[in-house]
Amino acid sequence: MNDSRRLWLVVAALLASSPVFAQVPSAIRDAHGRVTVRALRIAEPIRMDGRLDERVYDETPAISDFIVQEPDEGAVPTERTEAWIFFDNRNIYVSARCWDSHPERDIAGERRRDGSAITDNENFAVIFDTFHDRRNGLVFQANSIGGLRDSAIIDETNQNADWNAVWDARTGTFESGWTIEMVIPFKSLRYNPGEQQVWGVNLRRLVRWKNEWSYLTRIPAYIGQRGLFATSLAATLEGLEPPPAGLNLEIKPYGISGARTDRSARPPGKIDNFDRDWGVDAKYGITKSLTADFTYNTDFAQVEDDTQQVNLTRFNLFFPEKREFFLEGQGIFAFGGSTGSTNSNTPVLFFSRSIGLNSGRPVPILGGGRLTGKAGAYSIGLLNIQSRDDESAGARAANFSVVRIKRDLFRRSYAGVLYTRRQETSGSTGAGDTFGVDALISTSPALNVNLYAAKTQTPGLKGKDASYLGRFDYNADRYGFQAERLSVGSRFNPEVGFLRRSDFNRSYGLARFSPRPAANHLKAVRRFIYQTSFEYLEDGEGRVDTRELQSSFNVEMKNFDNLSVRYTRDYELIPAPFSIATGVEVPAGGYDYQSGQVGYTFGFSHRFSGTVSLQAGSLYDGNRRTLGLSSGRINLTSQFSIEPSASVNWVDLPWGEFTTNVVTSRITYTMTPRMFVSALVQYNSASHLMSTNARFRWEYRPGSEMFVVYSDGRDTLTRGYPNMLNRAVIVKANRLLRF
Repeated sequence: MNDSRRLWLVVAALLASSPVFAQVPSAIRDAHGRVTVRALRIAEPIRMDGRLDERVYDETPAISDFIVQEPDEGAVPTERTEAWIFFDNRNIYVSARCWDSHPERDIAGERRRDGSAITDNENFAVIFDTFHDRRNGLVFQANSIGGLRDSAIIDETNQNADWNAVWDARTGTFESGWTIEMVIPFKSLRYNPGEQQVWGVNLRRLVRWKNEWSYLTRIPAYIGQRGLFATSLAATLEGLEPPPAGLNLEIKPYGISGARTDRSARPPGKIDNFDRDWGVDAKYGITKSLTADFTYNTDFAQVEDDTQQVNLTRFNLFFPEKREFFLEGQGIFAFGGSTGSTNSNTPVLFFSRSIGLNSGRPVPILGGGRLTGKAGAYSIGLLNIQSRDDESAGARAANFSVVRIKRDLFRRSYAGVLYTRRQETSGSTGAGDTFGVDALISTSPALNVNLYAAKTQTPGLKGKDASYLGRFDYNADRYGFQAERLSVGSRFNPEVGFLRRSDFNRSYGLARFSPRPAANHLKAVRRFIYQTSFEYLEDGEGRVDTRELQSSFNVEMKNFDNLSVRYTRDYELIPAPFSIATGVEVPAGGYDYQSGQVGYTFGFSHRFSGTVSLQAGSLYDGNRRTLGLSSGRINLTSQFSIEPSASVNWVDLPWGEFTTNVVTSRITYTMTPRMFVSALVQYNSASHLMSTNARFRWEYRPGSEMFVVYSDGRDTLTRGYPNMLNRAVIVKANRLLRF
């Protein structure tokens, strides 16, 4: 540390307790727009009541010169925000006073902890780039009624919304707006060693009723709602002095009991009454930047059921990970710029759902460990998990290993390696190995190039076991271009990954033009989006497998409503007959078909939000019509919400006609931000299944939880009330102990 900076820190510390403390600036913006924020030490903890009535708020200049991202990039916010960052020997405090000219128009209907709708409410958020690598960060946000949400950001793009930290926030109101106080323990964060810390930081205020997004630093409009994730554009935070390192140990034991009935189990009709078990998770901070996690007798009984999907293709469906142990640190293991999605053909080399699940059925996990974090310019992820034999799930005991190392390059790029291994430990089957190298070349948030090469080794499979990817992505506000070349061999088999299809070479291109109307024209419109894409897939023999041309037109409104129109023209080769529905088989052959779709998205400013769509066209020499409702939400009160979704497909093919219905509804009642009850009710006509998953969750102290879960599945083919297939009632409690 140079002498001038050391002197500044000493002077700031002396002034912290002085009557002239108000003369010490909290934030400085230089001539180039770069912002430096100074965290100020306080002698006494902030009283967490959301009132902002301590003397320190009057004596300390607020951070107030926010900059608008939307709707008018670079403008001065129409609603003022004042913010402060303090710290003491244990915690960091982030507080804000959010002025509002019409507080009665406040839009906030989600109080549930980690509820996704919090980001669509009036909210205030902070992101800390604790390693100051300008790539990664930890987000803490709360809405105006006290709903809390946190997430981890990896490489500015991958968000792990299920990352959870021990922290708290309180909100309040005043005549001209609302206030918030956050407290984040140093123990909940990982950062570089050293008494004096330099981090990255950004603050964001969303005034939802007028859709005004403002930040501490200037964020380009083209980044959209992910602007907070752009840590390379964040401010610099100085002055933090974390406490001396302690034991850095967390232990979280759990106990569980319940009754289960599963008529599909082996032997049939098995009933476990008052089943009891226990297990423990532990977290140890090896350093301030490297964390080791351990788990024994891991249980995921509290995890919500998967959302049902309609599958009218011959390929596998992708279901996201929901289990907390695997969600934490998930972004470090992302490979090749992709973590998988419902319709992506890009292989996922490490997909944690391959551990502890077999065809959707839980497989007991004995235990394992994980090491994640940073060591200088290197990001490190190591994982080893041992599963048990399970006759009812048809699974043998296996060991899973993953090694992931990435090296930061330049300002925004990296190069990395990934290795995974699956080895059955209760049989003679050999191990399945996957090797991969990848790189990201990024010159700005708008320009990214992803590259990877991977190879698998599977007993009995030799040759054609490699995969390669090259992807160019330019994503600016007015123009966008993408180009990709992907190759997957017929014997490429990532056993700890997810593969939607194999044996293909894919070429893909996309062009986008998205002009914004002049300020005095079409004032309700944010921008128009004209987009066209072309996808061409051929198999390993050079035969055309799939060809798709798609064009779309979108109108984005300033209230975040969206009108979309899309036309798609397809060719698909079916190499072998496959069953698309009960009693309906699509023969082998080549098929040309086309469809049109129109959809309208109601933004969160409405009492009802969600997307309604209608699609019609041809399919496999026949016709298809689809009526859909997705991401629906109805806020009945600030505590009570309903989230409906539905997909109805009417399909008429030469070989038969059928209708598929998938209807889902999640009903949530929130007593407090840390206590709620929700029920997910689903019906899928294709599988003749109706299911219910009801959960009560109470975080009775930060990091410690109690769950009561009821679930059942019923066969709708029976006459009268559907027959029960399985049922469970489970009570689970855990307790976080920090040392």
